[in-house]
Amino acid sequence: MDFLEFLAKRSDDMVELGLEHAAVVGISVLLAAVIGVTLGVLTYQRQRPRELVLAATGAMLTVPSFALFILLLGVFGLGWTPVVVALTMYGLMPIVRNTVAGLNSVDPAVVESARGMGLTRWQRLLRIELPLAWPVIITGIRVTTLVLLGIAAIGYIVNGPGYGELIFTGLHRVGTPVAVNLVLAGTLGVIILAIVYDLVFYAVRHLTTSRGVR
Repeated sequence: MDFLEFLAKRSDDMVELGLEHAAVVGISVLLAAVIGVTLGVLTYQRQRPRELVLAATGAMLTVPSFALFILLLGVFGLGWTPVVVALTMYGLMPIVRNTVAGLNSVDPAVVESARGMGLTRWQRLLRIELPLAWPVIITGIRVTTLVLLGIAAIGYIVNGPGYGELIFTGLHRVGTPVAVNLVLAGTLGVIILAIVYDLVFYAVRHLTTSRGVR
């Protein structure tokens, strides 16, 4: 069967699985961003805690995804939950690292000026440091999103949502005429989502970054 003809016949599945894939990644990125930025803010001025957090989140990336999904299966069962937990864990490192790097790159003279104006520690953080560090932080979130889009497909081994269903079904049917089309369709879906997410982050960065910082 021609690949384009296959896509036309499975268009409903492509859309449904695409929405699931985008949703599970979106939820995971949101959780990773909240946790990662918080950890970065709490540790960027303290060397030892910062090193421990970066080491811990970096160690999570070394765990093979198949192994992690299977381990989480025993705790959370099948479905969305183990996938979201695993993706959140994998997504922390780039966000924490970029949050720390962004905050540490803020000109100390600017921070000192804000202190001289009477701003408290949290006021300086919210009004001065985070806005100036935001382009670096959102780049970390963007990188995390693109990485998680690929890992999310592996979540099908624990009955997770998304394009992994097509890819793994195709792998299980290797040798049949439809196998290649299934794998290509799932892979194409992930690529399209990556492009869409990348465009969204480009727009968000442009809209949320002050003109003087761009």
